[in-house]
Amino acid sequence: MQLDHYRTLGCSGLRISPICLGTMTFGDDWGWGSDENEARRVFDAYLERGGNYVDTANFYTGGSSETLLGRFAQGRRDRLVIATKFSLCTDPGDPNAGGNHRKNLRRSVEASLRRLGTDYLDLLYLHAWDATTPAEEVMRGFDDLVRAGKVLYAGVSDLPAWQAARMQTLAELRGWSPLVALQTEYSLAQRDSERELLPMARELGLGVSAWSPLASGVLTGKYSRADLDPATAQGRRAVAIGNGALTGRALDIAEVVVDIARELERPPAQVALAWTLQQPGAIVPVIGARTQAQLLQNLGALEVELGAAQIERLQRASAVALGFPHDFLALPGIVGAMFGGAQVRRDW
Repeated sequence: MQLDHYRTLGCSGLRISPICLGTMTFGDDWGWGSDENEARRVFDAYLERGGNYVDTANFYTGGSSETLLGRFAQGRRDRLVIATKFSLCTDPGDPNAGGNHRKNLRRSVEASLRRLGTDYLDLLYLHAWDATTPAEEVMRGFDDLVRAGKVLYAGVSDLPAWQAARMQTLAELRGWSPLVALQTEYSLAQRDSERELLPMARELGLGVSAWSPLASGVLTGKYSRADLDPATAQGRRAVAIGNGALTGRALDIAEVVVDIARELERPPAQVALAWTLQQPGAIVPVIGARTQAQLLQNLGALEVELGAAQIERLQRASAVALGFPHDFLALPGIVGAMFGGAQVRRDW
């Protein structure tokens, strides 16, 4: 696998790289990102190796992420697949400056276009479900923007699977532009999406991008149990604790990653990313990097081929219970009652 071995995004014909460049680290407004010079080096290194899929959001670093990306993309905009997001509040105190509703959708897109210095977005994600806006309003809003040529494709992130399924069904019923992408947290340390979101994406033709595939750096092996104390946490470690990535269980999983990395003589980050790349469904990890060196090391995951025994060790260490009804329907007695002993395989 190489960065310029492209794949289509979900049920669309859009061609994207197997690893997406995440730009939440573009800009040091939040105290831990990259300044403009280093961010440009990261961006240029990704493109030089054939990468074309870049992810941002209107909320990241207070808009600096989009602004810097727009500067870097000048002269090569049409070669890029730029994905951004709307939903999170960009003006605290204004009740309509956040959410999934049409007003925030339109104002967010117009602002993103200005910051990015472009007249269209390749992919626009709903960033997070607000539990207040009707699904019909969201999908009609997406469709209006696609018809206006300001957005080419629509996607969703961080929402219940049943809401995404409902939205896709509405689009099919009404003849609106469909969803083509799902972005969700997914890594060895966070496999909850396997319960509903990933099966839903496969059924509905959504391409999957995985945010935080290194679990906020926990899977690189850089943390120990001494780092679990929130009272002493600062910077990225405080973020990792605050978002639930840095836990005792995640450290146990990281130990297995580190052991396999030693066997392969590879950095642990490459092993964790290689596991994501080798999962069913052509999942695209979104990798962020504060430095060019970090980016190049992470791209080395494309060269890593995990053996069956190594994958099994990682699967066992990180497994999550699927719960009802999945575990129930997989019981031998239930399978036998369903198929009467016949061997049946689904081929579509």
